[in-house]
Amino acid sequence: MSTHRAELGEFLKARRARVSPEDVGLPAGGRRRTPGLRREELAQLAGVGVTWYTWLEQGRPINASGQVLDAVAATLRLNSIEREHLYRLAEATPVRPPRATVCAKENVFAEILDALDPLPAVITNTRFDIVRTNAAFSDLFHDWHRLPCIHKNLLWCIVTEPTARQQLLNYDTELPYLVGRLRSAYGEHLGDPDWETDLERLQALSPEFAQLWSRHEVAACTPRPRHVIHPAAGELHFTVTEFALPAHPDLILFVETPADEETRTRLPLTRRSLEPAEASA
Repeated sequence: MSTHRAELGEFLKARRARVSPEDVGLPAGGRRRTPGLRREELAQLAGVGVTWYTWLEQGRPINASGQVLDAVAATLRLNSIEREHLYRLAEATPVRPPRATVCAKENVFAEILDALDPLPAVITNTRFDIVRTNAAFSDLFHDWHRLPCIHKNLLWCIVTEPTARQQLLNYDTELPYLVGRLRSAYGEHLGDPDWETDLERLQALSPEFAQLWSRHEVAACTPRPRHVIHPAAGELHFTVTEFALPAHPDLILFVETPADEETRTRLPLTRRSLEPAEASA
């Protein structure tokens, strides 16, 4: 069984468990050993053979046409990002071709990020390893770490920092979102030693991450709120916007913009390079 097929089987089982018989117009049918649809119910609704679907969920190397995958996706009520994830795991989408040229070099990232100041901004890869930040971002999260930062990674900072839940006020929505984005990117990096090692370590370090990872939920890029407590500026509210970097498809630019005028007014108080009088001016 290939790594992609094994991951496909786990994803299908997790999504099948999420759909109840009532969701698709079937009677509940008494007690069920597991939540969600039975395999034979899903196969019937999707118009495919029970044996074929069972083999697909077991990760066997069978062919799956786009038409059949669409039927399965519709029955499972997958959204667009989940459907893309299904296709990628079923190896039914073309692999992104290598780029012959690179139209942006990493040494210009610093100038771009600096130009965004005073808006906090950071560039990461799709595993959330930090590639570069601007001073506004570094200042905003300077006092975040109570423990030494062993891994410069946005997700690791949230998962391993003991005070993260107190400092990130929307922790309970931010962490599942980041795990869903990581799961979406993972489909293109199955078997990559760096990814697999990172995931093993994260699951060992954090039962909360392990539980979220086991759900096989994927998330699409979307602007989202971030509410933080800063020791000098107090409660701050941002909108986080993600920008793809087409020349570097594995990189993402995150920019935090104030979500209200109070945050915009208090933002200078986060700057370590300013004198207190100047910051409050």
